Amino acid sequence: MTARARKQLSLDKAAHGRRHASAGGLDIPFTAITEDQPGSIWQAAFDTYWSAYRAWYLSEGLDARPTYLECRTAMRKHMPEMEAAWHACTDLAGGGDVAARFLSMYGPPAYVAGCSQAVWHGASPALIRNYDYYPKAFDALVMQTRWLGKRVAGMADGMMGLLDGMNEDGLTVSLTFGGRRAVGSGFGVPILLRYVLETCSTVSQSVKALKRLPCHMAYNVTLLDAAGRWATLYLNPDREAVVTKSPVATNHQREVEWHQHARATASLERERLLRRKLSLHRGSCEDLAAAFLRPPLYSLAFERGYGTLYTTVYRPREGQFDLRWPGQRWSFDVAEPREDNLTAHYEPEESIVAAQ
Repeated sequence: MTARARKQLSLDKAAHGRRHASAGGLDIPFTAITEDQPGSIWQAAFDTYWSAYRAWYLSEGLDARPTYLECRTAMRKHMPEMEAAWHACTDLAGGGDVAARFLSMYGPPAYVAGCSQAVWHGASPALIRNYDYYPKAFDALVMQTRWLGKRVAGMADGMMGLLDGMNEDGLTVSLTFGGRRAVGSGFGVPILLRYVLETCSTVSQSVKALKRLPCHMAYNVTLLDAAGRWATLYLNPDREAVVTKSPVATNHQREVEWHQHARATASLERERLLRRKLSLHRGSCEDLAAAFLRPPLYSLAFERGYGTLYTTVYRPREGQFDLRWPGQRWSFDVAEPREDNLTAHYEPEESIVAAQ
């Protein structure tokens, strides 16, 4: 592990507990790490987040989670390609039973987020997304790897999963919560996104994989590849996956089923705005990306768990992506991974509204 990476993770760990809203806004430190195979850098990151993740994973008691044998059986049945990486990460995490179960991401506790995403299908297609969640339950970690041979980069979650990302073939994937309360047997969706990027190159391959993988909650997964093909899948634990050509996903599926959540997150309003942007008032990719940095797509409802923590613009043909905030941009190239850090600043809500 390089001295620079060690310093970055040390600084991030020290700052992790100091994320708070104040009259001057909110600051969140982000870290970018690069390591082809799980090793000392991954281990340092795991050590940073494990205490918080362990408390969350055990919040309903260990008996509420699948056994190690159940986790191993599910991994071998549904994504055997990932088993070696799972074992490697478990060993780096100390080899304990709880860590192994957690890292499988099979049958985790339920969790609810916000989020918006849209495919801009112009001359150089892009997938643009907002991730809306609690700032104190967010890793703020860009992970760049080659676990199964492909270069993969994206926003990490749970140390084995990704909230969104891109691989060296230009395949891009992102998630939003699907707006249903159903919980069942299956994997947490972040490891499904990781699996797709590790094993697939196109939207059609990804759709085939996601349709057979069990997901423990309702999620919308949007895909875009370098050829400009896209799809949005509605994943659920209690019914078959639905494949659509929708270029937009917020926090419901074909129709609103959890009305309280939809109202709280303005899911329908965000969806309508994005559809208008993509059809009636179609502008450039930058026009659409700018809309993600303004209400109602951009949210500062951090205390309710729906604050926009980052915006990402993925450009699969270029193999590049940007993380964005109002007044800030952080750029990456999948083919040229790098270590870096950035502190994102979030203005108070009244400042964002006054600037519109």
